[in-house]
Amino acid sequence: MDAKSEIAEAAARLVVEEGLEYGAAKRRAVRQLGLATRSPLPDNDALESAVREYISIFCADTQPRELAALRKLALTWMDRLAQFRPYLAGAVWHGTATRLSDIYIQLFCDDPKSAELALIDNNVDYEARTVTGFNGEPVEALSLSSVSRDLGEVIGVHLLIHDHDDVRGALKPDSRGRTPRGDAAAVRALVENA
Repeated sequence: MDAKSEIAEAAARLVVEEGLEYGAAKRRAVRQLGLATRSPLPDNDALESAVREYISIFCADTQPRELAALRKLALTWMDRLAQFRPYLAGAVWHGTATRLSDIYIQLFCDDPKSAELALIDNNVDYEARTVTGFNGEPVEALSLSSVSRDLGEVIGVHLLIHDHDDVRGALKPDSRGRTPRGDAAAVRALVENA
């Protein structure tokens, strides 16, 4: 097995068992394996494949229920924020999420402050920060905690604020030809067919 494959397998365990994001999981896997800091890392597609394999081996009995609960919670927030054209992305959309995964919802707003004002108007506690968006440009992220009744625990929900016009580029297929994010109707279909 080559080093990239070893890193992908070790990182997949960290993603599933500890809820780490891909970048952090790859870096920690390199350290855990005792490899050089500048070792070539697997790309995200390779890591996602390793995550799917890990889930199929070690979490096949629990992960589908956890994923369904996360999608249901995501849909609740998407319905609440419908006026901001929400799209679900990340592991919850792609089907690799577990109870330790956060929910990532991308909002496409005419006014970037409108979503933040909606949270304030509804007394939702959140933390604002800047992250890298899907175009590689900085975007505002509003991070909050939400209780999943189905899982009986608090889940992180991250609302990434994009310009309304960015929605066209957001729907282009990813490197595997998949839709990289889904609107509320697509998520509702996943929840109903679970």
